[in-house]
Amino acid sequence: MIQKTFIETNGRKVARVTFTVPGRPRMKAIYLVGDFNDWNPTSHPLRRNGKGQWTLTLELELGHAYQFRYLSDDQEWMYDSQADAYVTNPHGTHNFVVVTDPNFKRYEGL
Repeated sequence: MIQKTFIETNGRKVARVTFTVPGRPRMKAIYLVGDFNDWNPTSHPLRRNGKGQWTLTLELELGHAYQFRYLSDDQEWMYDSQADAYVTNPHGTHNFVVVTDPNFKRYEGL
């Protein structure tokens, strides 16, 4: 799940984005990997909250479409059905997209 709020911090406007993955008891770590961190597989670990969910909040620059994926400690790529969009990557699978434009409206289908 992805939640976005648009705030002003240190004199600039940013998108505060919280990424949440449902609790998975067998996993010891989940990482957020994307173009905002040069696809570094360990630089952005999610933390387990009191509800057993994995979460991480980032402040991202406005007006971008950031590609990302989740990677578990057992090297399993995980999906996010709440992403703003999906794009095919060079590996034949999909990356997820979070859009940081305050005027963006997610298409919900018919």
